[in-house]
Amino acid sequence: MDMKVLDDVPMEDLNYETVQGYRNRHRTLKEGHPFARLNDHEYLRSIGAAAVSAEDRQLHPAAAGMLMFGDEYNIVRHFPEYFLDYRELLDPAIRWTDRLHSSSGEWSGNVFDFYFRVYNKIIKDIKVPFKMSGGDRIDDTPVHKAVREALANCLVNADYYGVQGVVIRKEPDKLILENPGYIRTGKKQMRLGGESDPRNKTLMKMFNLINIGERAGSGVPNIFNVWEDEGWEEPEIIEKFEPDRTILALSFVKKASQKVSDKVSDKVSDKMNDKERMFYISLLKIFDDTEVVTTKVVGDFTKMPKSTVRRYINKFIKMNIIRSEGKNKGTKYYLTADHDKDLRKGGSTCSKN
Repeated sequence: MDMKVLDDVPMEDLNYETVQGYRNRHRTLKEGHPFARLNDHEYLRSIGAAAVSAEDRQLHPAAAGMLMFGDEYNIVRHFPEYFLDYRELLDPAIRWTDRLHSSSGEWSGNVFDFYFRVYNKIIKDIKVPFKMSGGDRIDDTPVHKAVREALANCLVNADYYGVQGVVIRKEPDKLILENPGYIRTGKKQMRLGGESDPRNKTLMKMFNLINIGERAGSGVPNIFNVWEDEGWEEPEIIEKFEPDRTILALSFVKKASQKVSDKVSDKVSDKMNDKERMFYISLLKIFDDTEVVTTKVVGDFTKMPKSTVRRYINKFIKMNIIRSEGKNKGTKYYLTADHDKDLRKGGSTCSKN
């Protein structure tokens, strides 16, 4: 659909600040690329963002060019349902902690600018170990690449004539990407990979030119592989109909291993409500990796407010599950000797002290 020539739209309707941003990125990544010598109009035609109309033999933006480089108020003239929405929901007491949407009038509202604004917000809180190469720090991990792939897939495969728009939701331990449109290859094939059938082929080409996205249909399987390597819960693909909608849910929560799950016996579980039980499982996961735990470590892992973490910890101290040493910010927590002994036996009991 994105190859359609917009015969009634002049080239001047594109946002040339965005075009220059794209060209600079392309120039940096593909030094010496033959397109670099072209003027703006020739360049846009070469990447598929513009085409010569059969009606007046003049150059006009293509639908892909309008989506990628247009201003929102021009885009909606051709795609009335067009809407890009990013929501951060990191504090349950607030409707959203941050929001960015295409119709705000505060920025261009086009696909290119949305991608980079949202990507930078998403990766801000991704906590994955950096790597070293030749003494230099490498911040671009497989997780970052997988997130780029997921975001690009969402935008490239969106049906921009479909209702409800693109919605990206960032939650404390989850990233949810939704786009209008059914899965063209089918849900099963999308998971398996090997077949590429993007809804907007020109948009995909433009992302590929700046090293974003896969054309071989390997993007989604790669996301699943990265999540498996990180030990996170498996991504979930959801397909809805009437209206058609594709949803990819990426969880940043470690899998609940059988070893940890087995430790939660009825004797402990009966003394806790559901939230406390989940907190207890998280705590055991942390203690699997380290013997000493702080409030900050628990907060970073569970994404819970400090007050909630302290409340749960105080209860577990009274249940003789953990003990504390130190004061204030220097307080450290350990599993009690009795509780640790019970866990090693495979059961989980605690005293009533």
